[in-house]
Amino acid sequence: MKIVLQRVREASVTVDGEVTGAIGKGVMLLVGFTEGDAEEDLRHLAEKVVHLRIFEDEAGKMNHSLLDVGGGILSVSQFTLYGDCRKGRRPNFMNAAKPDVAKPLYERFNEMLRQYGVQVETGIFGAMMQVSLINDGPVTLILESKA
Repeated sequence: MKIVLQRVREASVTVDGEVTGAIGKGVMLLVGFTEGDAEEDLRHLAEKVVHLRIFEDEAGKMNHSLLDVGGGILSVSQFTLYGDCRKGRRPNFMNAAKPDVAKPLYERFNEMLRQYGVQVETGIFGAMMQVSLINDGPVTLILESKA
């Protein structure tokens, strides 16, 4: 499992001209899955996302978590995170989990995030989406469940 996390002032996702999810201050997650990802991977990264200290305190140091600041999450499924571009000019997506595997993992991951009491908004799995965000910092991190 792989996540690109961006700290945002606001973010939204639109499908077919309709906003399907929007947040104010918080994090935008691009979430990808690979074969072999399991409940343990979901739990580990859900806990990591909500507890990462990436928001500034009164002194300007990154000491507060998403939970501390009451931020939201915009979670967007993103199989292209597992695109392999080492050979040729067209990415190879063989390492990305198939949709019938990835969709339940994505839904379960978002459910785990909600269990922390966090607002979680989403796009639509498998749809063509337009994502808008105002990156705050910018702060962008890559989280992986397996080293």
